[in-house]
Amino acid sequence: MRVDAPILVCLLLFATASVVAPSGAPTHAQGHPAGKVYRIGFLRQGQPPEAFVEAFQQGLRERGYVEGQNVVIEFRFGSIEQLPKLAEELVRLQVDVIVASASSAAVPAKKATASIPIVFATVNHPVEIGLIPSLARPGGNITGTAFNSADLAGKRLELLMLRELVPTLKRVAMLTHPAHPTYAVQLKGAEDAARTLGMQLKPVPIRGSNENEFDAALKAVAGADGLLHADTPLFTTHRVRFAELAARSRLPVMHGYREMVEAGSLMSYGPHVADLHRRAATYVDKILKGAKPADLPVEQPTKFEIVINLKTAKALGLTIPRSLLLRADQIIE
Repeated sequence: MRVDAPILVCLLLFATASVVAPSGAPTHAQGHPAGKVYRIGFLRQGQPPEAFVEAFQQGLRERGYVEGQNVVIEFRFGSIEQLPKLAEELVRLQVDVIVASASSAAVPAKKATASIPIVFATVNHPVEIGLIPSLARPGGNITGTAFNSADLAGKRLELLMLRELVPTLKRVAMLTHPAHPTYAVQLKGAEDAARTLGMQLKPVPIRGSNENEFDAALKAVAGADGLLHADTPLFTTHRVRFAELAARSRLPVMHGYREMVEAGSLMSYGPHVADLHRRAATYVDKILKGAKPADLPVEQPTKFEIVINLKTAKALGLTIPRSLLLRADQIIE
């Protein structure tokens, strides 16, 4: 049969269009079964910074997952007291994977299920709080990204006590969150670091999740030369309110996350938490393709960043030494 050239061209174009996916869309070659829609649960204490969620979503997109097409994310945010019920709700939904952002979400997620895979993001001390037996061999149905806040406490105190920054730094207060699973291990790490540096550390507990408690807590640290706080979602959730109160108290505060400094606080030293959420998407992808959490070693950050807010430093009457500015990964002016 003879086919005219214009018709032949149209047939070829139609055939090509049927096998080439639009730019950015997932294809079967990327390992996703045709028509399969995965359901991922995302559990966290309090409302997370947008950067954390966006980074996780970006990590999924990089691996061919598009929300509304081949993946649905069930977000569940609540107070630390609400997390057990929210975890159970995700289990009832029979999600394919639960992503637990921070230790306070990972602990109730593990208690809620021994069968659904769990990927934790930025968990503190997963071995010490009983989530896994070891970083190299997590075992069970849980793995993810983690870091050690106790080891970072000394570096944070050293940065605060730079002679040019806070020359009178001797008494440091630390806001803690006793309801958080890592409360004891984080406090011990800070106390050990303060003792080594010849400083006095005063723990000030915040019992609930109400941001109004920050006001009373900051009044209780009167007389301190500087302030630390535990690495928990309580502080990142209320980071704007925290920064306002700290500025009013005229206290230099050292944080663990850049998001606190972007909200108006002085300085932070710690891992790039948003990037660790993006890395969590790698674990989700591997698990959805058949890998077992028990066989995926826990990943820890290799780079820690310094972020400084010069506007806040000026308001506090502090001069940031040039040596520290040169080491900073980001300077907010």
